[in-house]
Amino acid sequence: MAAARSNGKGPMKVLVAGEAGFEAAFEKLVRRRVETDDAVEKTVKKIIERIREGGDKELLAHVRKLDSPKVDVLEVTRDEWDAGVAKVDPADRAALGKAAMRVRDFHKRRIPSSWEMREEGGVLMGQRVRALARVGLYAPGGKGAYPSTVIMNATPASVVEVPEILLATPPQPDGTVKPEVLMAARVAGVHRVFKMGGAHAIAALAYGTESVPRVDKIVGPGNVYVATAKRLVFGEVGIDSEAGPSEVAIVADRTATPTWVAADLLSQAEHDEQACAVLFTPAKSLVPRVQEAVAKQLKTMKRGKIAEAALARGGAIVVTRDVDEAVTLSNRYAPEHLMLALDNPEPAMKRV
Repeated sequence: MAAARSNGKGPMKVLVAGEAGFEAAFEKLVRRRVETDDAVEKTVKKIIERIREGGDKELLAHVRKLDSPKVDVLEVTRDEWDAGVAKVDPADRAALGKAAMRVRDFHKRRIPSSWEMREEGGVLMGQRVRALARVGLYAPGGKGAYPSTVIMNATPASVVEVPEILLATPPQPDGTVKPEVLMAARVAGVHRVFKMGGAHAIAALAYGTESVPRVDKIVGPGNVYVATAKRLVFGEVGIDSEAGPSEVAIVADRTATPTWVAADLLSQAEHDEQACAVLFTPAKSLVPRVQEAVAKQLKTMKRGKIAEAALARGGAIVVTRDVDEAVTLSNRYAPEHLMLALDNPEPAMKRV
């Protein structure tokens, strides 16, 4: 049994802990950082400077060149918004509403509290929490549109009652914003939506134009141009983080449902070719079943080629000796998203 196998028996390579060559193969998996190309940074700097100096004229030119040539007005009008929402299937509308409600309930519990204490001698110390005046959200829309991203980023701002919540998202080729994204924006509490993507959208939010107000903070994922732009404007505005490609790790035992594990791996792998998805499991019998489920689901996915490329590059199934080792290795991997598909997850949760 080789430490690292090819994908001959499935879309994902298999690494076996404890066998010859495992450490080197796993370390390569762990060191997955994608470095920004110098040419990308140079391009992004030029775009930011043009938007900063040229305002709406430059922004619209970039939108027409890089997003859609059919965009004439940057902001989605109320009529456009209403028309888009009306096109959403009732079942999808209900699902988005339920998702927003659940995310809202979660974030209500996370609001930091204001507090103060007075020491002897009259010294007053404390913390006062205030909502920012205006925030900008970015939701990808190039290779795929993600209503869930809108909900996850807008809802926390809505919960703390940020007065102005702006959404920037690339339009479709016809110049419109995907109806499901508009629906997500409505249920999540977004106030204004702008048809713009990429580094030019980040620059517009950071510095403002005649049509786009300057924001205090920019949040949300995007491609390498978006991530680079966020890094370059940090300091002028706040950002959530310098995010890299999406990734997920799953720790699973023999009780896990293979089709669910496969779906969760693919949910991140479909984002882009640089995404990573890793399964850690001591259950050897789960490996071929997950491989089969992944292969089957890839055939029906609209973004199957992207997910397949991501799995070939940054996907793996790591076979461990027990659950403890699976958790230890997942800690070394330190994923953005971690799922525990275990019969008894509590002991593992304490060790994450």
